[in-house]
This record gives sequence, structure tokens and C-alpha cells, in this order.
Amino acid sequence: MSKNSKEASKSHSSWLIKIFVITFILSIVFNYLSTEVVENLNIVISIIILVLVILTGVVSDLIATAVTAANEAPFHAKAADKKRGAKQSVAIIKNADKVSNVCGDVVGDICGVLSGATSALIAMNIATEVLHVEDITVTTMLVTATVTGCTVLGKAIGKHLGITKANKIVNIIGVIISYIPFIKK
Repeated sequence: MSKNSKEASKSHSSWLIKIFVITFILSIVFNYLSTEVVENLNIVISIIILVLVILTGVVSDLIATAVTAANEAPFHAKAADKKRGAKQSVAIIKNADKVSNVCGDVVGDICGVLSGATSALIAMNIATEVLHVEDITVTTMLVTATVTGCTVLGKAIGKHLGITKANKIVNIIGVIISYIPFIKK
């Protein structure tokens, strides 16, 4: 195995360990917060939080798709012309595997788990507080099916946009990142 190959393997292993630890910690924190927050809020606010979680998952999946489908060449031309966000867009595309992993897997999967836990709490609250029924099975199935359907629909739309508008999406992300002061330029 060559020196570069060993370094790449070590770097990849380091990335895998980091992403596992980050995901583990974020999952615990967000799951705890969402459960505690949703459990103590009224149904309308809980549904708004659920919609935000679903949208976050859909947008992160859209970004994951776009970075893997984007073409790097136009961003080099923009960078040569000193266009804002072009260097960041190149960096995003060069790190597409990591960006896609964080957006599609870490954020997307955490949002999926959170939306499931949140929808279960909402279903329980609807069944007991609104419908005043003891058997929450039907309510849980309907709420879960609705959340799943909305999530899958949103992700399908996001994947289509991520593929067809990849460069535009990456450009927008690059421009946004260029305004964030603590991220290396």
C-alpha cells in the first residue's frame, strides 16, 4: 500500500469515527429535546415543530443530492472571476462524499427519527386530548402515515430538484457559506 493510500485510509477512518460520535451525540440531544419540548406543548405548536423537522430533513436530503450531482468546472470559472461563494462551492463539491454523508445521513436520519418520535407524541395527544379515546392505534397509524407520506413526497421532490438544479443549489450554498465568518474561506 502506498503512502498516499495509507494516509487516505487513515483520514477516512478518522472521518468515520468523528461522524459516528457526532451523530450519536446529536441524536441523543435532539431526541431528548424534541421529546421533552413536544410532550409539554400544545398540539398546534407540536405540529409546527414536526413540520420544521420534516422540512429540515427534506432540505438536507436535497443538498446531499445536489452536491453529488453538481459539476465542479463552472465554479472554477466563477472563482477565477472572484464571484462570491465560488471557492466555497468548489470545496463543497470536492468534499461531496462528506457533505452528502452529513446532510443526507446524519441530518436526514436524525430528522427521520425525530419526526417519528414527534409524530407518536402528537398522535397520543390528539387521541387523548382531542378525540378522547383510549385506543390510540388508529390515530397513531393515520398520523404516522401522513408524516411518512409527506416526508417521502418532500424527499422525492428534493431529489428531483437536487439533480436538475445541482449547480444552482451548490452555488446558493457556497454564497451562504461565504457570509459565515467562522468558516474558513
